[in-house]
Amino acid sequence: MQAFLISISIVALAEIGDKTQLLSFVLAARYRKPWPIILAILLATLVNHGLASALGAWIAQALGPNALRLTVALSFIAMAVWMLIPDKLDDKLETNPRWGVFAATFVAFFIAEMGDKTQIATIALAARFDAFLPVLLGTTLGMMIANVPAVLVGERLAARLPTRAIHVAAALTFFVLGLTALLSGETLSDLFGSAR
Repeated sequence: MQAFLISISIVALAEIGDKTQLLSFVLAARYRKPWPIILAILLATLVNHGLASALGAWIAQALGPNALRLTVALSFIAMAVWMLIPDKLDDKLETNPRWGVFAATFVAFFIAEMGDKTQIATIALAARFDAFLPVLLGTTLGMMIANVPAVLVGERLAARLPTRAIHVAAALTFFVLGLTALLSGETLSDLFGSAR
């Protein structure tokens, strides 16, 4: 349950103002069909974060406890710094209208999420907890918490969110998690308790 709840909160915070959330605004404005867009975002996130969670779980099994602790700690600290850098939507990212709303959204969202903050966070969370399914479900729900309102109310919501404050809060969360793991000589299971 801990892996699930932490994954939801970290990814929901990290997604605010992220390029995939910006893409959600663009897709909603372009197509004006929220439900196919939301369904495509859900499916693209499940596939993308499924791959990321599997990689994170594999890393947890492949590394020894001390190497894993150091890798996860440094990943969280790097994510803290990355959270403070504003995202911009890549102009080269195509949303081909010939494919239909669902397919265009799925492809665009899946590609935009590759190497994105939330995908990297998913890998780190899955490695940290060594819990594939709770992390996958948590990060996916976190993505939907941030993106469904973006699709439904669009730019009106974006203008009202304190994006900078949210990014600072997410950066502090990542930094505290990373610093705690880095300064502790204990293994991650000792540090955070059993996550399984």
